[in-house]
Amino acid sequence: MGQKKDLTGSEKSKIVRYLAEGCSSLKIAKLLKRDHRTIKRFIQNSQQGRKKRVEKPRRKITAHELRKVKRAAAKMPLATSLAIFQSCNITGVPKSTRCAILRDMAKVRKAERRPPLNKIHKLKRQDWAKKYLKTDFSKVLWTDEMRVSLDGPDGWARGWIGKGQRAPVRLRRQQGGGGVLVWAGIIKDELVGPFRVEDGVKLNSQSYCQFLEDTFFKQWYRKKSASFKKKMIFMQDNAPSHASKYSTAWLARKGIKEEKLMTWPPCSPDLNPIENLWSIIKCEIYKEGKQYTSLNSVWEAVVAAARNVDGEQIKTLTESMDGRLLSVLAKKGGYIGR
Repeated sequence: MGQKKDLTGSEKSKIVRYLAEGCSSLKIAKLLKRDHRTIKRFIQNSQQGRKKRVEKPRRKITAHELRKVKRAAAKMPLATSLAIFQSCNITGVPKSTRCAILRDMAKVRKAERRPPLNKIHKLKRQDWAKKYLKTDFSKVLWTDEMRVSLDGPDGWARGWIGKGQRAPVRLRRQQGGGGVLVWAGIIKDELVGPFRVEDGVKLNSQSYCQFLEDTFFKQWYRKKSASFKKKMIFMQDNAPSHASKYSTAWLARKGIKEEKLMTWPPCSPDLNPIENLWSIIKCEIYKEGKQYTSLNSVWEAVVAAARNVDGEQIKTLTESMDGRLLSVLAKKGGYIGR
């Protein structure tokens, strides 16, 4: 015999009304055409009311244990409260108590995306800022690569949904779907590229130089005047494929050497204005949680977004370099806001 349905909300309200009128549980069962035991059970449960919560005695934490927890929290960044207390051999403490104790001595934070700067890094950043403080940055070509995926960052798939509307379904892929590696440069108010690295190509020194030959040099640099080439300074970061002896020698044969090849301090993405361009493009191609079904479609979106970046936006980025150098010196080599 199948199980009967539970009482609906309207049936429960009718039971309450019938009881107020003085009807018996048996009469109410006949009026609602429900089993008498069901009606009696509902009346009994509603008369009992809510059970009071029994407070369990909390385990007391000694001052010695607090000092152990504080040391463990310092040694185990990003660890859970349970892991921290277990490392101190403190058991039987509920999660709410653990978190309350840790709030007095620690904070819940996400991992830093930028690598920490040591003393050598900060000194090199300061030396770099002093070296290029009087440079005409309108003559510098700022370059970098960016990888774009089909789905974009997870946190960007959030936004406001109107009342009564359902959130759109987000595709989930078992293997991630891969991505596209993009190279570009900016100089004064001009965007160079973007150029797409061939799918499946890993950028080592040889493939990086060949890529520059096929794209940057043939499609852009070769068209420039001799006076422009003489004054242009080429900037690239310290990725292994960029800073290797092979790549440096290859660029020197192209005329980009010595003062024409900018030295770059370690751990300094915050000093490269093209990083801000990548942020502008990613905000455009992934707005409203947009996803892509193929690598070609996401590449077309990158190209379209790059075309929408006007010269004034690029000029704002390249002209920000004087301020960035002064900020580095003011912060004694520390990271600057972007």
